[in-house]
Amino acid sequence: MKRRVALRLYAALTTAALAGATGAVVSMPSASAATGGATGYATQNGGTTGGAGGQTVRATTGTAIHQALCSRASSSTPITIEVEGTINHANTAKVSGDSCNTAAGVIELKQISNVTLVGVGSGAVFDQLGIHIRQSSNIIIQNVTVKNVKKSGSPTSNGGDAIGMESDVRNVWVDHASLEASGGESEGFDGLFDMKDNTQYVTLSYSTLRNSGRGGLIGSSETELSNGFVTFHHNLYENLDSRTPLLRGGIAHIYNNYYVKLNESGINSRAGARAKVDNNYFKDSKDVLGTFYTDAAGYWQVSGNTFDNVTWSAPGSENNPAGPDPKSNTTVSIPYAYSLDAASCVPGIVAQTAGANKGLKVSDGNCSTQTQTPTPDPTDPTPDPTDPTPDPTDPTPDPTDPTPDPTDPTGTNLSIGAGADGSGKADGTSYGNVRDGNLSTYWSPAGATGSVSVKWASATSVSSVSIREASGSAGSIGSWKVLNGDTGAVLTSGSGAGVIAIPQTSLRKITFQITGSTGTPKIAEFETYAG
Repeated sequence: MKRRVALRLYAALTTAALAGATGAVVSMPSASAATGGATGYATQNGGTTGGAGGQTVRATTGTAIHQALCSRASSSTPITIEVEGTINHANTAKVSGDSCNTAAGVIELKQISNVTLVGVGSGAVFDQLGIHIRQSSNIIIQNVTVKNVKKSGSPTSNGGDAIGMESDVRNVWVDHASLEASGGESEGFDGLFDMKDNTQYVTLSYSTLRNSGRGGLIGSSETELSNGFVTFHHNLYENLDSRTPLLRGGIAHIYNNYYVKLNESGINSRAGARAKVDNNYFKDSKDVLGTFYTDAAGYWQVSGNTFDNVTWSAPGSENNPAGPDPKSNTTVSIPYAYSLDAASCVPGIVAQTAGANKGLKVSDGNCSTQTQTPTPDPTDPTPDPTDPTPDPTDPTPDPTDPTPDPTDPTGTNLSIGAGADGSGKADGTSYGNVRDGNLSTYWSPAGATGSVSVKWASATSVSSVSIREASGSAGSIGSWKVLNGDTGAVLTSGSGAGVIAIPQTSLRKITFQITGSTGTPKIAEFETYAG
């Protein structure tokens, strides 16, 4: 049931008060591209690397952002766009091109992939102008403020959503963002962070959502259940009426968030949705978890949460609050590794880390903060192409074996005859070419980054892999990660093709993820060995 609620603004808690209680907030250093690595569900489905490995450009207007997208060689060519200044309707025009599909009055990331949008220098503010992600994948948005986006009144943008995702969106990481409104639906505002129409593998981390009637939703109706696999962690939800988030179907992992002044309801799990709710801190709020405004039940698994001055309404035909003593009514398996801060220190950690212009600080998983380090740095994405994989013991390799190594593993290549998939491939190439034993065939990503996987019907023990580049492309592969495809865990990382040792692991899927390259990477064989 849709509800129109009046936002009750209050001044009981401000950012300054939070910072004063826990220590100074550090300003972001000038000109820093996206740092750290994606977390949560954004690490799954091949991972989220944004524009890593591509060109880095600077933009001070919305038109310049669109121009950067439209100037790429293709719609999947990786790019990092560093944004500084205020982006508004006056400086955001439509730009046309084969590699973009933009519109005036909104930052349109439509039918594209492999893009990072990061605030730098004195900061990036999207003023009354939303960010719309549609039919796109592998997108990072970091260190930006988006405020006062309206769906009615003047000016309007993005259907009233600060950040909105819809229509077959995959792998988005939004990090250290400040999303703000100045009222509820009656004042012209809608959601701060909305996902619908088949949007999956999204993480919202270290961000603030404030002063709105609606925090955000996953799924636009009780029958629109194609969304999910979304992680929310270390975010501040402050002075919101509802939807923190509203979850219709799908799975959400919600941990280490600080909720203060939720006026009507909070995490609303509906229509078969399942939410894993760990070590959050809820304060001065009402009905922070449950199924609300519908009889279509949702479910939750709870542990380690703190409820500080939280009130609960009585159950009814369209309200099923989880409290006053929340208990789990489902179980949710999380496929990636993560560290939990104790709920008691969540307010302090979130005050120091969440939002734009906080120096990209993050939790160390033990109630302290640390500064992210670039992994990889998109301003220097690849090793020196003149010496990509030096090996002093084999200075003149056999040209018929493009990436030989004297330490080649022995035994059976477990990849032969296995299955294969990946995040995207260039025209004319196949995932299966990497496990056919034929060095003349290869897989190549659609852009400078991408992933390819080998998979088996049952768990298989692997302790080393050999990545062999196709003839003529030796040295193209720069930085990479090897992932446990079952869990998303990083087994090892490095640069350059060749033999790679990993901790002996029993798995059904192993993924080689290229995060930086020069030229066009071509993998002829992705060999896997037990010994």
